[in-house]
Amino acid sequence: MNNQIAIGVDIGGSHITSAAVDLKNLVIIPETTFSMKVDNKAEKDIILKKWSEAINKTILSAPLKQHTDIGFAIPGPFNYKNGIALFEGDNDKYESLHNVSIPEELSKYLISEKTNFRFLNDATSFAVGVSAQGKAKNCAKIIAVTLGTGFGSAFIKNGIPLVNHPQVPKDGCLWDKPFKEGIGDAYFSTRWCIKRYHEISTKSIQGVKEIAEENTPHSKLLFEEFGSNMGHFMIPFLQKYQPELIVMGGNISKAGNLFIPALKQVIMGAKLTVDIEISTLMEDAAIIGSAKLFNSNFWNNIQDDLYNF
Repeated sequence: MNNQIAIGVDIGGSHITSAAVDLKNLVIIPETTFSMKVDNKAEKDIILKKWSEAINKTILSAPLKQHTDIGFAIPGPFNYKNGIALFEGDNDKYESLHNVSIPEELSKYLISEKTNFRFLNDATSFAVGVSAQGKAKNCAKIIAVTLGTGFGSAFIKNGIPLVNHPQVPKDGCLWDKPFKEGIGDAYFSTRWCIKRYHEISTKSIQGVKEIAEENTPHSKLLFEEFGSNMGHFMIPFLQKYQPELIVMGGNISKAGNLFIPALKQVIMGAKLTVDIEISTLMEDAAIIGSAKLFNSNFWNNIQDDLYNF
């Protein structure tokens, strides 16, 4: 049994990516990464078989067939303590997995003789992964945000996500915190960008990448508004937590050069100082973060808070 290697799995809305991670150095082992497209509207067994295809390829490439530790970066709603999916109609994905025990059901399709499973929110996994690499590795306190289909976030102190802490908001997340006429998730997501761009320009655009490529006064206005909104939203949390660094990931972050200047301007106007970085790890960060669940020190620090992730 090799307890220095664990598999990290990133579950997206339309894909799965699996890779083996060297737990000592927190890096992905070359030639162990495999991805599969997944129909999130498919029946339970079809989804689980597709997940197992990617994971089994990683198991064989590692090799970890006798004993496999698998950490999952997976979006909510999810019972992370027990590995039970809680997706329902409002989530518009993986509804056939509702109330399914992933350890029990997925094990049927895996080639490992013995398998251990652990689960972590995908945004938290990203945050844990980026905190172990690059500039964030040398920062005691960071905030990580993922900007895409939804608005994910985590507050990290010395590599550990905080959920019950006087300096961080309830549950250690930002998506559900009030902002303007709604909550953060309503303003810092792909759907807001598409809706707002249509309001500004009357044009219907498929995604944020296409808006960025427009390079028009309307697209520039949208990103300036996005960055300014994010600055005003973040200020009270930055004042309370005083992070050294904000690390961003997700598809919208790829347009960071278009909205970060407005974000920085608002933050500086509040007389706050914090570095902002776009993660180059992207999906790899979530894989590393989920695999780290099998680092014993890390696990001992977070397992009691799993109900809150």
